[in-house]
Amino acid sequence: MVSSPPIKVAIVDYGMGNLFSVGHAFENVGASTIMTSSKAEILDADIVVLPGVGAFGDAMDSLRKLDLVGPIIDIAASGKPLIGVCLGMELLMTTSPEFGAYQGLDVVQGAVVPFPRESADAARFKVPHVGWSRIYRESGTEQMEEGDGTSVRPWQNPAFDGVGDREYMYFVHSLYCEPEDPAVVTSYSLYGGVEFCSSFRQGNVFGYQFHPERSGPAGLKMYANLVSMVSDDAS
Repeated sequence: MVSSPPIKVAIVDYGMGNLFSVGHAFENVGASTIMTSSKAEILDADIVVLPGVGAFGDAMDSLRKLDLVGPIIDIAASGKPLIGVCLGMELLMTTSPEFGAYQGLDVVQGAVVPFPRESADAARFKVPHVGWSRIYRESGTEQMEEGDGTSVRPWQNPAFDGVGDREYMYFVHSLYCEPEDPAVVTSYSLYGGVEFCSSFRQGNVFGYQFHPERSGPAGLKMYANLVSMVSDDAS
């Protein structure tokens, strides 16, 4: 019996991403990865990951200079999984005010908004938000702060299969996404009393404000689920 080739994951290299940690995570779950700024290689992949660390405006400038805006939008329309991680998730939105006013890829309609820079409890609420925070299936500050982890609502995202409600994920960010359509939000998180969208799914487009590749076994499980989803579709 001839085994199927591994799922090909293209990690978009535009000079501002945590490429190696993302690549290593996908390789750990059986995928074949390539870090690339080639339009042809991006369009040929089974899964495309848009990572990102840095400023929104600089990232969009880099994508334009490399002529990668069109291919990323084409992937979003193709049915193949497109995964935005951290800044990559924010780039999928319509606008961002980070150090100015910038247009994003507009794949998911909505705005990127900043955390407030001042807090009554500055010792606990520093911007950027760096560290481990929980993800929740349902919104509601009371449920988040006092809930027991039970929920009648299933995850609305196949990547979360086998991941527990209230699981800890690793975050590094100063802004977060506010999709126009609340139905695309697939997890919520809480920081400094601010409830925010920590993941979304719009068809084949997935966004994660946290870093699955830095979130231990639960994060690796998410990437494994995405690879399995593509493998099942291909079989």
